[in-house]
Amino acid sequence: QVRTVESGGGLVQAGGSLRLSCAASGSTFSLNTMGWYRQAPGKQRELVATQTSGGSTNYADSVKGRFTISRDIAKNTVYLQMNSLKPEDTAVYYCYYRALRDTRGYWGQGTQVTVSS
Repeated sequence: QVRTVESGGGLVQAGGSLRLSCAASGSTFSLNTMGWYRQAPGKQRELVATQTSGGSTNYADSVKGRFTISRDIAKNTVYLQMNSLKPEDTAVYYCYYRALRDTRGYWGQGTQVTVSS
């Protein structure tokens, strides 16, 4: 079992920045993928960004050039630096962890990000 705990959400004006953090603990595995998804009201959960333990990254087109994902592998922690935030970035942001040997992933409880116009 893996537990993920997010922090860093909040309210910010358009054009501002926020940094999200997520730490995974429990039965973690050295080869894994961690990242972020988000879900806005009335919409499906969507990919924001992921990064493997080997460093490969994947970003949604809507956040490229504005968001940066990074990791502290030793601490099983993933970060999301969000710059130039837009009202359409408003959503609950969920941390995701999956060991590469597993088909099952684990989700955090979510953290609210609200961008006012």
